[in-house]
Amino acid sequence: MSFPSIFSSVALIAGLTAGNAQAAAPASQADSRAAFQTQAWGASGRIANTHYAVEQVRFLSQGTEIVGNLLLPSGHVGPRPAVAVMGPVGFVKEQSPMQYATRLAREGFVVLVFDPRYHGESAGTPRRLESGAAKTQDLQAALEYLAQRAEVDSAALHLLGICQGVNWAVDAAITEPRVRSVALVAGHYLTPQTALMYLGSEQEIERRAARSQAALKQFQESGAVDYIPVVSERTTPPNPDALLKASAVQQFYSRWADRHAFWNFHGLWENRIAMMSEAGIWGHRADQAMAKLSTPTLMVHADRAASGPDIPRRLFASIPAASKELVWLGQENQMQFYEDPITLDRVTPELTRFYHSQTVRTR
Repeated sequence: MSFPSIFSSVALIAGLTAGNAQAAAPASQADSRAAFQTQAWGASGRIANTHYAVEQVRFLSQGTEIVGNLLLPSGHVGPRPAVAVMGPVGFVKEQSPMQYATRLAREGFVVLVFDPRYHGESAGTPRRLESGAAKTQDLQAALEYLAQRAEVDSAALHLLGICQGVNWAVDAAITEPRVRSVALVAGHYLTPQTALMYLGSEQEIERRAARSQAALKQFQESGAVDYIPVVSERTTPPNPDALLKASAVQQFYSRWADRHAFWNFHGLWENRIAMMSEAGIWGHRADQAMAKLSTPTLMVHADRAASGPDIPRRLFASIPAASKELVWLGQENQMQFYEDPITLDRVTPELTRFYHSQTVRTR
């Protein structure tokens, strides 16, 4: 089996992010974000508390509007170091990114969490397209936005990738010289070995690759978009088409699709991604990217986090950065890295220490 040939449509999906995806999408794919509000933002678009203020912000990525939350720490004078955050597959900013953002803001960082293009409150069609190329561009646009804010020290810009977001944080760190350091937390590192771990067999990898390529061809020819669920709508029997099949993952994500007004603060997560996205997911080569990573890097992982215990260690060893650290917590599982306060409060000091050390070193 040859991963480059099977996932030949990865480059085609990347091409969609240059703008033709939005032009090709039919009216049925138009989003309905206008009437939705995650918080009672008021006329100022700002909510303040003792530790930080949150602003609802908008900026452009490749000409498409991105909606984010900018957290500004209270009680700090002068420009602050800043962090742009990229979350798990199909995420919205209100999930794990916000958990890290509030903690980092308390530590004095300006933090930007945002919905990538095609997701949540941000614009872009087709909706729920997963594109690593687009997410990398979105991180670059986020850094540009941060650098223009008066509250930010533009010489102290950092990245945080969580779960599958580590892949796009690595790509952005490689291509964006302003990144002072990158932190990779509980990474779902996309390699051929990871695809085999999650999908179970080379035959299933090939089936999904062929299906993704057919969906992409259909979109290019007609603008029609086919979708698969992120997690199964049911646990017994599970949906064989779901992107992620683990029952614990299903239990975590299923509640985020609730649209009752009381849950607006959960954001606009949807239990679907465009079927054509799978080529760019399972065909990505994080191993090749990380072999080029010279940016100072912190990797935080645990035995039961995504990718298991072996793949992250091998990838860490391959990073050529002169400054790199591996922090291994132990038996924590992936869900704990998303919302367990004890785990999050163990990770945050490591992030704070590493970001500050690289800010000092690079001046």
